[in-house]
Amino acid sequence: MKRTIYFLLLLAMLSAASGYLMSKASWIARVDITFFHKQMNLLKIWWQGAIAVFIVLTLLFLLHAFIQKRLSNTSARILHFILLLTAIAGMYLTYDDFTTNLSHRLTGKRFHYGVYLWWMGWILTCIFFLFRKKPQSFAITNTGKTDEARQ
Repeated sequence: MKRTIYFLLLLAMLSAASGYLMSKASWIARVDITFFHKQMNLLKIWWQGAIAVFIVLTLLFLLHAFIQKRLSNTSARILHFILLLTAIAGMYLTYDDFTTNLSHRLTGKRFHYGVYLWWMGWILTCIFFLFRKKPQSFAITNTGKTDEARQ
């Protein structure tokens, strides 16, 4: 439980940094967001972007926790590894998009770093659950005898 709280605090710090960096998009990107991509307006204000990033990372954390709880240890590790590969591929494709697409290249390096921090949060979540051991549950068996019969 203690590690989980520390990890969620790490995700909160990553989210704050990511939200701040994404709010520092270039002037051209801010104009583009204002007029053409209104659904991304929350990225212009750092704390709104940080909250959005933290909510998404928390939902991913809860998904991994659900997988860890419901599946066997081997199946859970395989699924965590597949999700880790998915996150790494997503980060690479984002990098590729930021370097080849002109409109995304114009958003600026600080915006790019903010998006990369989001991907790093997902990758760290996968690694956190990949190396986390499933707690053992202890079953209490009832022998059918009362306390008086055992004495």
